[in-house]
Amino acid sequence: MAPDGATSFLRFEVLHMSALFSPLALRSVTLPNRIAMSPMCQYMATDGIASPWHLVHLGSRAVGGTGLVIAEATAVEPAGRLTPGCLGLWSPAHAEALRPVTDFISSQGSVPAIQLAHGGRKSARNRPWEGNDALPPDASWPVYGPSAIPFGDYQRPHEMTDADLDCVELAFTEATRLAYLAGFRLLTLHFAHGYLMHSFYSPLTNRRTDEWGGDPDRRLAYPLRVLKAIRAAWPDELPLSVRLSCEDWVAGGFGPDDAVGAASKFHAAGADLIECSSAGLVAEEQVSVFPGYHLPFSRRIRSETHVPTAAIGVIFDARQAEAIIAEGAADVIMMARAQLDDPYWAHRAAEELGEDSTWPLPYRRAVRRLRGFQKEFKTVGQGQQHV
Repeated sequence: MAPDGATSFLRFEVLHMSALFSPLALRSVTLPNRIAMSPMCQYMATDGIASPWHLVHLGSRAVGGTGLVIAEATAVEPAGRLTPGCLGLWSPAHAEALRPVTDFISSQGSVPAIQLAHGGRKSARNRPWEGNDALPPDASWPVYGPSAIPFGDYQRPHEMTDADLDCVELAFTEATRLAYLAGFRLLTLHFAHGYLMHSFYSPLTNRRTDEWGGDPDRRLAYPLRVLKAIRAAWPDELPLSVRLSCEDWVAGGFGPDDAVGAASKFHAAGADLIECSSAGLVAEEQVSVFPGYHLPFSRRIRSETHVPTAAIGVIFDARQAEAIIAEGAADVIMMARAQLDDPYWAHRAAEELGEDSTWPLPYRRAVRRLRGFQKEFKTVGQGQQHV
């Protein structure tokens, strides 16, 4: 049996035997499996506009069998970029450049997604391979945050005014509309890693005394305001995800108890999935990194709020990923470095877990170790030839 449409040329129908390769429905969108490529900055855009690099980079993961392919943190305004090479989405030209990317991802049976972001106090830096230092004054842009507290030795941000808050909210909602025009089917919001929204809900970086600072509810108020505006601008039938830093890893910071409450409020405001991450807020954080180190967060949020969660954090082993889904610790596995290392990770995982082959048909004849390879011979005339 073969699926209908454009994907019929590329894949045989998969018999879902494992939890990792089972589908997941989020509103009207169904992920073909539980494997997602986590957003990873590429620094290969020009004035925020996607380049051929993005088509090949993101498209190859769709060819590689990844169910949810998420474009990197995408700035909603020029001042929201981390570096001059960061992807952006603030004009129709930006959306138009991304349309071939989403069309190709969809043609492979994967779901195209994009992460909207604002770097806040971590903005205006050189690309990592150019030193990751501050941009020179003639090439920089304004940096702002909830309070005038810099990240380490980064540029000191100015405290956002009411007008700044209004402008950023508008930028997020306009980027949301452009994301839909560009063909994305899932929207994820970067509310983590010390970026603007994370710096609002953490007590370490929000020292405001107005309605946007103080107790946990007021610190969370502006991210919730932006989320609600985005949900109103995003089609109701399409899913929305939020990346949350569940632990600041510094005494007195935002922690797991706070994360449970925030996840519940984000869900009530329209989020369909919580991506459980951590860190990135302050230079003095102390983090112990190991495979699956964020699992306690995703398991707890999923259990206590009944909101679907995504597990993130040095997950690269197929059997560990399978166990995470099977045991109910998360609903989606978001992979970063493992996907950079191997764009075909999902196909190799399917083989290891005993799934029917997920390799694209044009690649089948080169993948001789897969089960059932001999079935791909066809009789032509009186002889045998490879498909």
